[in-house]
Amino acid sequence: MSAHASHTATLRFLKMHGLGNDFVVVDGRLAAVLLTGDQYRAIGDRRRGVGYDQFLTILPPRNGGGAYMAIHNPDGSEAQACGNGTRCVAALLMAETGTKAVVIETVAGQLDCRQLPDGRVTVDMGPANADWTAIPLAEALDTTSFAVPGAEGYGPATAVNIGNPHIVFFVANADAIDLATIGPPLEHHPLFPERANIEFVTVRDSEHLRMRVWERGAGITQACGSGACAALVAAARRGFSSRHATIELDGGALEITWRDDGHVEMTGPVATSFSGALDLSTLG
Repeated sequence: MSAHASHTATLRFLKMHGLGNDFVVVDGRLAAVLLTGDQYRAIGDRRRGVGYDQFLTILPPRNGGGAYMAIHNPDGSEAQACGNGTRCVAALLMAETGTKAVVIETVAGQLDCRQLPDGRVTVDMGPANADWTAIPLAEALDTTSFAVPGAEGYGPATAVNIGNPHIVFFVANADAIDLATIGPPLEHHPLFPERANIEFVTVRDSEHLRMRVWERGAGITQACGSGACAALVAAARRGFSSRHATIELDGGALEITWRDDGHVEMTGPVATSFSGALDLSTLG
């Protein structure tokens, strides 16, 4: 791939997306990509920089996989998981090697990815974890259904960890939720010591869910792969859906399956928007 950092102040990148969930992707396998928090924030600025939901750095593998993927949010914080971003990086690596399968290493573990005949990419996001200490929550609660102080009007929440923390609310009309207002206080709620991704879900039927998301460190996004996985797991745990469903996001649809072994698979399209180069000396 052509997205790489050089030893100069030039950073070459690809702009990719999965259903509008967009990423700046750089290749750090041959030359180090050393950015400051201010530089991550400057590149993430959609008016003065490039703009992205997550910044993905491809690094040499650490445990025998195809590559290690580091993930940063537009606020400069590091993220543990990014399902749509994993599919984008997997597509790049599979095209590079001419294979139909690759393992992407992340903080959240090793993620098996494969390309389908129609070009879509499936990623095994690993097992869903519902233990309150794994979310994590600030106190011991039944993660299947619990009240979030200050958000009682949205009904009980369901908590799921898909490599990162998700809090899912089931509402009559997800499109009517004012995410820009309710998202920030819920992300930073004292009940969620490591902050959380917040999903609002409407059940269309047992195999179709409508979801909107406020992502931790990124805000409102067109799609969130790990969030879609969390929505399906939460719906199945609450008895609202089967273990396979189509999740309709603002940017399109993902197919999610909660396998019998506890792993969650996500399938969807990937796309490259453009390539470019940044003069790092002009950024923060």
